[in-house]
Amino acid sequence: MQSKILVWPEASLLLSKSLLNQELKEITVLRTHTCGELRSGNIDQEVTLCGWVDSSRDHGGAVFIDLRDRYGKTQIVFGPESGLVDAGSALRNEDVIKVVGKVAHRPEGTINEKLPTGEVELRVTELQVFNKSETPPFTPSQQELPGEDLRLKYRYLDLRRKDMQQTLMLRSGVIKMMRDYFEVNDFIDVETPILGRSTPEGARDYLVPSRVHHGQFYALPQSPQLYKQIMMVAGYDRYVQVARCFRDEDLRADRQPEFTQLDVEMSFVDQDDVIGMIDGLMQKMAKELKGIDLQLPLPRMTYDEAMERFGSDAPDLRFGMELVNCSDLAAKAEFRVFSGAVESGGVVRGINAKGAAGNYSRKDIDGMTEWVKQDFGAKGLAWFRVEEDGSLWSPISKNFADELLVEFAERMGAEVGDIMFFIADTYEVSCKALSALRKRLGVELELYDPEEMHFSWVVEFPMFEFDHQEDRWVAMHHPFTAPRPQDIDLLQTAPGEARAIAYDLVINGYEAGGGTIRIHDQQEQARVFELLGIDKETAADRFGFLLEALQFGAPPHGGIALGIDRCVMLFGGLDNIRDVIAFPKTQKASDMMTGAPGNVESKQLGELNLRIVHPD
Repeated sequence: MQSKILVWPEASLLLSKSLLNQELKEITVLRTHTCGELRSGNIDQEVTLCGWVDSSRDHGGAVFIDLRDRYGKTQIVFGPESGLVDAGSALRNEDVIKVVGKVAHRPEGTINEKLPTGEVELRVTELQVFNKSETPPFTPSQQELPGEDLRLKYRYLDLRRKDMQQTLMLRSGVIKMMRDYFEVNDFIDVETPILGRSTPEGARDYLVPSRVHHGQFYALPQSPQLYKQIMMVAGYDRYVQVARCFRDEDLRADRQPEFTQLDVEMSFVDQDDVIGMIDGLMQKMAKELKGIDLQLPLPRMTYDEAMERFGSDAPDLRFGMELVNCSDLAAKAEFRVFSGAVESGGVVRGINAKGAAGNYSRKDIDGMTEWVKQDFGAKGLAWFRVEEDGSLWSPISKNFADELLVEFAERMGAEVGDIMFFIADTYEVSCKALSALRKRLGVELELYDPEEMHFSWVVEFPMFEFDHQEDRWVAMHHPFTAPRPQDIDLLQTAPGEARAIAYDLVINGYEAGGGTIRIHDQQEQARVFELLGIDKETAADRFGFLLEALQFGAPPHGGIALGIDRCVMLFGGLDNIRDVIAFPKTQKASDMMTGAPGNVESKQLGELNLRIVHPD
């Protein structure tokens, strides 16, 4: 197949002649096929390929090269009859070339069944070198990956790797699938502003100084939250956007300072309507991307249940190992670490690692103990190993009556070869430490199939959590979340007990998205602001446009945002979000390829009436 392109003649002719009378010039493109396209059906055809030299083999009288583009690889041959053997020998990895030649069968015994193009080769008659490459710091086809810092510095080389190409193609397909799904369901795709107003609730804003309005700043959006609510007030009852968002927060492997989310808002809906819409999307994605038949509705559990059973509001449900509360047993122990924790209002909770006794030495467990202390603030990690005779052994077992140890084993469902781990601390610390330990053990003990995917919802989140540093209530999701109708009175009497109409989508132990039903009554929104310590003047300054809009016929509405980067990571079976983003930032929010962030000229600072103040 020969690809062709049609172009118009000189622009001046457009002014003097009718379009119907113009002739089109027919231009042949540089290549007739891609490097992943040729098959035995192309034998004896003359074709043109363009690409990068992936590898070369000089056999004396002939040079064999694997030519690569993003579609695949084709073996090209510079034989003695071509007169190009010396030119072929001079080619090096990552040189960019064009070759013309005839497609031929590979000789018997040289077929490469690992390649779709492995039955054929191109016998070169013409060569054009577009660009010679310097010796690269690493090659896209090398087996062992270089360090991530080197990959990020030379991202253009890293992006040539097959794995990266497949991941970015997956990302493109996921976004198209999302757009198609919501288009079929009558959603309107609306772009909202990137330069907006700072509303400092939640993560820190990225601020952009205004040149025109001296001393004032725009903020990059943490989400299009307020704009999409305004769209509902405006009557666009089904809104969707693939939105770029920005948060100036500490980073982890699954976080980035700038990220992309699927932003959805709907009017005249309740929680079940929003969840049902996303259930359908997950079912479509699971089937088309992974061949998984999801049964709907997806399972749900309350926030309280998730924290009690798994210590996390995003539990990985691909395996068991649930948390067990043993506070009542611990209160009877002579071991003061246990009994003292309960007396002071804390808890003693544990997990049972089935069959793990042979996997972890005393040194390994000491390392786990330091990890939960340093990373999660736990006072320590107690443990018991179930011996062959059914007894429990631990450095602390002498502090427990035999009868009490039996009760612990029965409560935990422990058997020979198991290790029981316990945290004696506050409820919050026990959740953080045990959920992290559970997740770690799940990986190390291979308790689930990495290819498996589990989807669920966590619902009925608390409306608020208390910030002891600021000595005030803060919104667990955001200040625009509606309370459950039966909990409205608790806003005044017991805010900590009030539950929100909030819901998070959890995939394989990651929060893949979160949403809420919004407050659509202006007076109720004002009461929530007041409870959060946002006085009337501040509320009017930051959110006045929203409060005003709610007075002009705001419908009941709600929505959700799904992290596209995280969804691609999960559907791609990856564990690092930077591997699904073309040009990501490091964990220090820097771009190693471009050097961003960087310095700017004094003139630019002067135009913005800014100066740099260096810390002492």
